[in-house]
This record gives sequence, structure tokens and C-alpha cells, in this order.
Amino acid sequence: MSGNDKSHFPSRTDLAFTRESPYGTLSEPTYSGALSFLRRKYTKDLQGVDVAVVGIPFDLATTNRPGTRFGPRAMRQASASLAWCRPYSWDFDPLDRLHVIDYGDLYFDHGRPHEIPEVIRTRMATLVDANVLPLSPGGDHFVTYPILQALAAKHGPISLIHFDAHSDTWEDEDGRIDHGTMFFHAAKQGIVDVSRSIQLGMRTFNPETHGYEVRHANWMHANGVHATIAAIRERVGTHPCYVSFDVDFLDPAYAPGTGTPVVGGFSTQNALRLIRGLAGLNVIGADVVEVSPPYDVGDITALAAASVAHELLAVIASRYPDRSAR
Repeated sequence: MSGNDKSHFPSRTDLAFTRESPYGTLSEPTYSGALSFLRRKYTKDLQGVDVAVVGIPFDLATTNRPGTRFGPRAMRQASASLAWCRPYSWDFDPLDRLHVIDYGDLYFDHGRPHEIPEVIRTRMATLVDANVLPLSPGGDHFVTYPILQALAAKHGPISLIHFDAHSDTWEDEDGRIDHGTMFFHAAKQGIVDVSRSIQLGMRTFNPETHGYEVRHANWMHANGVHATIAAIRERVGTHPCYVSFDVDFLDPAYAPGTGTPVVGGFSTQNALRLIRGLAGLNVIGADVVEVSPPYDVGDITALAAASVAHELLAVIASRYPDRSAR
């Protein structure tokens, strides 16, 4: 090979800034370059965008181990090892169908914690009003609540598909910021249509369901992935739905880097199969939350979370045509 022969080297790097087409997958060294989610372009321009990846580095509502403010950064870094090919088990590349951008992280003043929910809601409303679907790496699970508020303002009460070890429906007084109570408030305020919502993987007991259908981990382990997918699809139907995936849905063996781990959970394989089973549903937004890198081991939690987010993009893309020729 001559000194001028560059055929064995990537023609592009720093795709977060140098990408020309918003569609398709391009190879970039996994160990270098500007980090964006799946090497998508960093931009605030929402023109023609289908999905915006919006990090929410917030962990002031956690009740156990903190650190999820570092989750969005960790998931972006982990996604670099996924960005060179389509997600396994799909017969299309979601990035051939969706115009996906990395919108960066939301900024808020941690010294004014009671202002943060409204800041998140307002920023998310900007995306929703532009017909852009939010995909949000968290952050603790409370961040889902203001996202749901923004979506419900446009779509009305939403179906919630909630993967978690905890129900997050403990009764609480209005105005408190807590990652274990926000789905109680969402049900009480009519943001979520509980008659068309389902919670999956619970391994902590809460006697009050507040109208949600709850499929505990024991039921899911006994009945399997296919029965669980059928239960989700029957409950949600064609209603606009939001998917919220708390990484502690996974067993701590697969996701040690989280704030409130609970044993007896699920493998990454089964989690990805469950996500794939949502293909064709009317998903209007999603998040992957509760990744706490200080407690991670070898980045396996961040990689699992980034992989779930990648699969969620494929679920959304299942309703879109191929645009790679554009």
C-alpha cells in the first residue's frame, strides 16, 4: 500500500458534525470521534426530523443510589459500538427510515430543583409541537413525568408501556419530585389512560394498581415472552403509546449500574425480544432511564440501555418507509 493510498481508512470521522445525509449507517472508529447517540448529527434544527434523542441528566429525585445524571453520556458512548450496523434481528435499518438527530442534553439549574419539571416539560413541548418524537436517555425515572405532560397536551391521555422492577405508583402529595410516585400522579391527573396502559416486570409489591394492568415478574417468567407481548398489544391496541424502560427491569447480573437494583429480573435477550414485539404499535415517544455509571461494571449497563434504545428506534421505524435513497 502506498503512502497516499487511503482506501483502508474511513473517509469520514466526527460524524456528529460532518454527516451529510441524515439517513443511513456509516462506519466510524468506535474508540474515537465526537460522541453522539449512534453517531447521529448534533443539531437543534428540527426541520424534517422524525426522532430527536434528548438526554436528561437529572438524578435529584432518586431515593437510593444517585449517579444517573451521567446516564446520557454513558449511553452515547456505549452506542458508538452499535452505530456501524443495523440492530440484530431486524430486516431493515431504522436509520434508513428515520431522520434521527442528537438534540444534546437539556439544561436546567440544579440549584432550583422545583423549576426543573417545568423546564423539561417546556423543552419537550417544543419537540412535540414540531411533530418530532422524543427518545430520551435519562436520568432518573422522574423525567418521564414532564415528558408525558408535554405529549398529553397534544395527544390527550396516553397509553403507557412501562418496563420496571418497581411500579412507581406510590401515593404522594402533589408537588413532590420523586422517582417512585410519578405514575401515580400521571394516573390521578389523567395524563395517562390507565385503562390502556400496562406495567411489566414488577418485583416489588404495591397493593394499589391505580387502574394500570400489572404483569409482575413471576407471571412473565412463568408465561414467557410471547404471552407478555400479546398482553401488551391487547391492552394498548392502536392508541398512542409511550414506552418507558427503567434499566432495573433487567436483573442486576445484566445491569448492575443502576440506583435501585432488584434481583429476579430479566436477561438482555428477553428484554430485546419484548421490545421487538412492540413493532407496529403507535409509539409517540420513549425513554431509557436509571443508568448510573458509577455502579456499572465494564459498561454493561450502559451498553444494555443503548441497545434497548436502538431497538426502540427500530420499533418506531417499523411504521415508516425506507428513505435511504434520499
